Amino acid sequence: MTATLTPDPKVLQIGIIGMGDMGRMYARRLSAAGWKINACDRPEQFEKLKEDYASNSLVNIVENGHYVSRQSDYIIYSVEAENIDSIVAMYGPSTKVGAIVGGQTSCKAPEIAAFEKHLPADVQIVSCHSLHGPNVDTRGQPLVLIQHRASDDALDLVRTVLTCFNSQFVYLTASQHDKITADTQAATHAAFLSMGVAWHANSQFPWEVPRYVGGIENVKINISLRIYSNKWHVYAGLAIMNPAAQAQILQYAKSVTELFTLMVEHKALEFRDRVYAAKKAVFGGLPASHELLLSDDLLDKFSLSNVPPQERTPNSHLSLLAMVDCWWKLGIVPYDHMICSTPLFRIWLGVTEYLFQSPGLLDECINVALENDTFRADDLEFTVAARSWSEIITFGSFKLYRYRFETTQNYFSPRFADATKLGNEMIKTIFEKTKQRRLH
Repeated sequence: MTATLTPDPKVLQIGIIGMGDMGRMYARRLSAAGWKINACDRPEQFEKLKEDYASNSLVNIVENGHYVSRQSDYIIYSVEAENIDSIVAMYGPSTKVGAIVGGQTSCKAPEIAAFEKHLPADVQIVSCHSLHGPNVDTRGQPLVLIQHRASDDALDLVRTVLTCFNSQFVYLTASQHDKITADTQAATHAAFLSMGVAWHANSQFPWEVPRYVGGIENVKINISLRIYSNKWHVYAGLAIMNPAAQAQILQYAKSVTELFTLMVEHKALEFRDRVYAAKKAVFGGLPASHELLLSDDLLDKFSLSNVPPQERTPNSHLSLLAMVDCWWKLGIVPYDHMICSTPLFRIWLGVTEYLFQSPGLLDECINVALENDTFRADDLEFTVAARSWSEIITFGSFKLYRYRFETTQNYFSPRFADATKLGNEMIKTIFEKTKQRRLH
């Protein structure tokens, strides 16, 4: 019978295997709350980590995961989903008798499979996932807990440890987690990744192009750059290893392609009917009192541009039309998962409903798509990019994913600091608007 651990900072030791951005964030928050941390990363990072944490007496940097596993009572694997099996296979057998083990990957199917395959039978499994990046304020953000092979006491201990994040706990199974993260993240990431590739292909820095200044364009630019400022594997694991995510990214590319085809063929009636059918399916159930997440003044507030303000240029917004079409085709109601949505998803949903629910704006968008060529070259590159990302993910190529991501990342890197600052402000503003109301 497994002994009950005491959630006492003086007794309990927490292990972190993988000190990337999220691992470091966990080490920082947990040690600040008084917990003793044993942590490691790749062997070549050992000396650097020792230097970085020399002044923090509560963070004990060790050479590898064996040293973390054998002395820690609660161990978190904070590694790429692509590598989770090999790393758990290496260090899992060293896990302390009766310890609790969890992971921080964005795709739980391979993580749980690795735990079941390589961890000793006396080890309990309570996994977790903070649904935000390392630079987002954790207060009030969703933090998923997965009680997979564990007692209620073990779940209580993990909850006690992670309470210092001041996040909102969400309790799911591994399969529920993967379905929901696919619903809220997969196509969202694909849209922003495709925007970046399209702008790069057209040799554009969109904040320098007058037609991309203001309103919805600010959100597109800021969040696309925010994604590209992160590490490629943060998004690759979810996209490639989560089957539900693959299906959604494929549908998103299909929606983009079919809508673009209707645009260039000037099939006005078919195009309009399809857009409005998608609107009814996704937004038709909202109550009359529903308040939009975003407003004109908020959208105009967050701009990277030095271009003087001018009259807004109407846009076809193919990326947004395709998102709602994708949700419709997959039967997804985006409001159903607000309780465990990421900050990026909340922003994307906000700008999408702004387009579809603001009087006259959707009709303007449809008219531009069918009759105005101002954004036609951009829409073409966006369609090609969406199809390309879908093919990379279908092939399951981490190497190609990384190449495509980092090529675009290098192109935009000079503006990442500004985009991150503005993105944090957007996230905070929208979060404040959503935390007081739980939709559906």
